[in-house]
Amino acid sequence: MGDVVKDEYQTDYVAGQDNINPFGLDLHAPVFPITAIIVVAFVIGTLIFPGEAKELLDGAKWWTIAQFDWFFLLSANVFVVVSLALIFMPVGKIRIGGMDAKPEFSTMSWFAMLFAAGMGIGLMFWAVAEPVAYYTGWYETPLGVEANTAEGARLAMGATMYHWGLHPWAIYAIVALSLAFFAYNKNMPLTIRSAFFPLLRDKVWGWPGHIIDILAVVATIFGLATSLGFGAQQAASGLDYLFGISSGINVQMAIITGVTALALISVLRGLDGGVKILSNINMSLAGILLFFIIFAGPTMTIVETIWVTSSSYVGNALALSNPFGREDQAWFHGWTVFYWAWWISWSPFVGMFIARVSKGRTVREFVTAVLIVPTVITVVWMSAFGGSALEQIQDGIGALAENGLTDVSLAMFQMFANLPFVAISSFVGIVLVLVFFVTSSDSGSLVVDSITAGGKTDAPTAQRVFWVVMEGAIAAALIFGGGEDALGAIQAAAITAGLPFTAVLLVMTWGLLKGLTHERKLLIAEGKL
Repeated sequence: MGDVVKDEYQTDYVAGQDNINPFGLDLHAPVFPITAIIVVAFVIGTLIFPGEAKELLDGAKWWTIAQFDWFFLLSANVFVVVSLALIFMPVGKIRIGGMDAKPEFSTMSWFAMLFAAGMGIGLMFWAVAEPVAYYTGWYETPLGVEANTAEGARLAMGATMYHWGLHPWAIYAIVALSLAFFAYNKNMPLTIRSAFFPLLRDKVWGWPGHIIDILAVVATIFGLATSLGFGAQQAASGLDYLFGISSGINVQMAIITGVTALALISVLRGLDGGVKILSNINMSLAGILLFFIIFAGPTMTIVETIWVTSSSYVGNALALSNPFGREDQAWFHGWTVFYWAWWISWSPFVGMFIARVSKGRTVREFVTAVLIVPTVITVVWMSAFGGSALEQIQDGIGALAENGLTDVSLAMFQMFANLPFVAISSFVGIVLVLVFFVTSSDSGSLVVDSITAGGKTDAPTAQRVFWVVMEGAIAAALIFGGGEDALGAIQAAAITAGLPFTAVLLVMTWGLLKGLTHERKLLIAEGKL
């Protein structure tokens, strides 16, 4: 079958070989303590000086966005092109975990988990608010289109889809496939550093790798804590709007406590009995809510909006992807570049979780499921929620038409108010927000635990319990001690971290292509492909 091909990706390193075991735990010696010190010091500093921290980090965030807008956009375009190419390349036949590997989860459960981890909660928060913001010119308009016009409505849907379509999922796909390939096909630890073996070789098990993993853990913890904090505020706003329950600090703290308690139960039940079940519940509830909006709302308008959203997305993708000579600088920086930095800062968490549950899938099946399927579903979701809201505004119906976008966290509930069974749909919306957050907290703790355990996926349950509690405690402390300023500061830190991680992802992309090409040669030489 041809010449013998040597496997270049052999290593003697074993997951967890550098670990220490205090109190029966299983912790990676440099990564865990350094991460803990950084997180604790950062949170304490933010709580003591919330205003100053937000001002300093906001300055760093906006400088990063303004100076490197071209880098973020061009890099994101590279990730999309490479991901789409992988579907058609010969390496698409390679199976994660080896050619005889079998999937651990059914296709529906697998898709539900990756979708819930990827952006489920974001679709609840922005599906109404974002198109309304663009259409009304709440914070500038995309490509300088005139607000409150027919063209403005079309571009509002297309630009919203641009931010939630191929680009974010391509970022996740590159990270997830890189980690899954090197972990399951090359028997390396399931950590971010493993994807850099083609570049660093065995040095990746030393300090260069430690730094990569520490950055990934810090970005994940800050991203999850920020989202949990902002999510608690949205759920509290919904309860206030629906039931007249105060949306103050006490209610927000109660929500965070409840979400953390449910995530704790999920952790104790394990991946199969926890995250998988919650993700299936998420998808079922989201499907029910989506069909309700389609049939209780302006059905024909929604059907038309699906076509409008799709065609506007495709037709304006190149213009929206061009970082040079933009007339809509404020919108471009405040939305697109911000989103790209945010998706990239989240990519270690989401990518690693998707890798964890994707063993047994071919590269072609994997990329199609991670890239194409969520994009198609998101088109329908955005068209239903955003299209309904825009029609209400155009017809002069409801609070969004009368007052505009006054509170992003209330936008979805204000749209529900003009549909039948408003109490039921709003309650389902609140439940869905909370369950999405429980899923994110649980899957996030799984990822952080794996990295801080040196890539082991069977570390003691107590460690995942620790990270779940830590995420909730950080979010609660930020809300209680610093409120919006503290949450904004941590979010700004995560966004700023997106800049170096973009360079990291580009290197990871090169390593993935190199690794897959080499693996194909090995399989052909062995007669397995």
